[in-house]
Amino acid sequence: MDYSKLSLEACERMRGKLEVVPKAHVKNRDDLSTLYTPGVAEPCRRIHANKHDVYKYTIKSHTVAVVSDGTAVLGLGDIGPEAALPVMEGKALLFKEFGGVDAFPICLDTKDTEEIIKTVKYIAPAFGGINLEDISAPRCFEIERRLKEELDIPVFHDDQHGTAIVVAASLINALKVVGKKWEDIRIVINGAGSAGISICRLLLQFGPKDIVLVDKAGALARGEAWMNPVQAEMTEITNKDNQHGPLTEIIKGKDVFIGVSAPNVVSPEMIATMANDAIVFAMANPIPEIMPDKAKEGGARVVATGRSDYPNQVNNLLVFPGIFKGALMVEATDITEEMKIAAAKAIASLIPENELSEENIVPSVFDKRVAQAVADEVANVAEQLGIARKPRQASF
Repeated sequence: MDYSKLSLEACERMRGKLEVVPKAHVKNRDDLSTLYTPGVAEPCRRIHANKHDVYKYTIKSHTVAVVSDGTAVLGLGDIGPEAALPVMEGKALLFKEFGGVDAFPICLDTKDTEEIIKTVKYIAPAFGGINLEDISAPRCFEIERRLKEELDIPVFHDDQHGTAIVVAASLINALKVVGKKWEDIRIVINGAGSAGISICRLLLQFGPKDIVLVDKAGALARGEAWMNPVQAEMTEITNKDNQHGPLTEIIKGKDVFIGVSAPNVVSPEMIATMANDAIVFAMANPIPEIMPDKAKEGGARVVATGRSDYPNQVNNLLVFPGIFKGALMVEATDITEEMKIAAAKAIASLIPENELSEENIVPSVFDKRVAQAVADEVANVAEQLGIARKPRQASF
């Protein structure tokens, strides 16, 4: 089936995936007076007296901005804000369909880090959270860091953290299948951009024996001059043996391969050099670093991809609707590392141990339990950390 053609036809027919639908209707003068002037003056006065009441009286309580500059659109690269809009519309659609969260696509016509930060701060009063999307590295790290510091609402770069959380959830279960422990495994991550670095940072909190990041120029190792500042910083907490060289060398003896890089960069022969019962997460899209059948041919025991036509789809859709739903449920001020770990464990727990297998390590993206399970854990952690601004309610 030609999904590209179908998508083009659907977008042209619908002229976008979103519309604004009112919750109330204006049918007479009383409706107009209640919902607009003069009645609307009263909630305005209340919010002016207590700014936090904006959550009580407006869409801020359940709305997220999906913000991009179109510089790192999955599989397409730097295509600009207009061309990125269909992706951001799609993201907003998924927020609503899977998490009940309203979202607006915001595509910015600037690549300047300071301008992006400034713009997001200017629009923040209308939103309960900010989902950063498809912003190229290393600028995305600084943009997220600054916005998290300077805003009192959750800021989450999904390309980094959504990917990291679902990888962690999948690896929790994959290790159970192959009977290995975190403290005994060595991991190689191919792709040292925003996703690879964030995956590495989160997985380090589970206590693996070592992780080595690899980029086009080779392993991130102390003394390499080609690395950007964020990559150089990662060498202080990874690559304990300071291995140098290309992926073909670094992959040898590793228990886990995680790819967030490019298609067809791994061969069955390379997989054969890994440790026994190897785990391979080849997540480049639409063509992975190695196709599952080829990975199995090389001796991999558990294989996952980002594709929906193979078992074990590692997809951010399992994460971002629930993360924001949970944060908004309690009006959290931040999304923390503790929340990310809790979200990963929640996703992993949805497959009972007696149902785990080489081809069943992660729930389906259509499993309706996922978003609520993630939301509940995120809200729990927010309350425990004291960053929830209201008690959780049963409905959202």
